[in-house]
Amino acid sequence: MADATDLEGLLHELVAECRSLDAEPGIATTLLIAPAGMEDFDDYLDWLELAERLLEDLEYTGIYQLASFHPDYVFDGVEASDPANATNRSPYPMLHLLREAELERALASYPDPESIPERNMATLRAPGSEALAASRRVLARAGGAAQE
Repeated sequence: MADATDLEGLLHELVAECRSLDAEPGIATTLLIAPAGMEDFDDYLDWLELAERLLEDLEYTGIYQLASFHPDYVFDGVEASDPANATNRSPYPMLHLLREAELERALASYPDPESIPERNMATLRAPGSEALAASRRVLARAGGAAQE
């Protein structure tokens, strides 16, 4: 959990997470969870954009990758009520920092990894989707949004 609640502090914590991964090559991934300060989705998107630029500036491109999650996540060009948004929704705003080499290793043994996002979205959009129901239960327990 992040201690910081402001944009600058959260970016400093992201750098600290990168440095932790640098120091521990056996750790493949880490989460930077912002329980306070990034509740507004637009503020969160600003954080994400700056975080991605910061990784580039620190020459972490190709080493670490960010995946993004927020209780109110909405894909660009998609209605807020679209169940597919649940693929990137979480109880709290967070950045998932992944070691790219580990991600590539995992995807190398997975048939057609490019189809994963579309398959996940289709699963959530399916009538009576248990995956969507489970996602909504998790968000509801955490007091999150996305009860459409």
